Amino acid sequence: MNDKYERQMKKGVLDMLVLKLLETEPKYGYQLIHEMMEKSGDIFLLKEGTLYPILYRLEEESWIEGQWSEAKGKQVPRKYYRITDKGKDALASIGKVWKQIQKGVAQIMEE
Repeated sequence: MNDKYERQMKKGVLDMLVLKLLETEPKYGYQLIHEMMEKSGDIFLLKEGTLYPILYRLEEESWIEGQWSEAKGKQVPRKYYRITDKGKDALASIGKVWKQIQKGVAQIMEE
C-alpha cells in the first residue's frame, strides 16, 4: 500500500522538479534523470517512460523548449530542453502552491 501512495505523491511534484532542474541550464533527458536521482538522494528514480511524457507535456504548455544538438564525432544528437519565460512564471506559481501544501500538511501531521 505504501508504494501506491508514494507514487501518487511523487507524481504530483514531477513537473515542478523538472522545471526547477532546467532553471539553470538546458539539459537532455538522461541528464535530467541522473540529476533528479542524485539531487534527491535516490528518492526520485525516474525511467525514460516517466520522464518523456512529462517533457512532451511541458513542451505543449510552452513551459520548455527542446532543441536538437548536432552530432559531433561519435556522439549522437541529443535533444536539450530549456525552460521558457512562461515556464519560469509557472515554476514560481507552482512553487508557491507547493509551499502552501507543505505548510498545511505539516500543520495537520504535527498535531
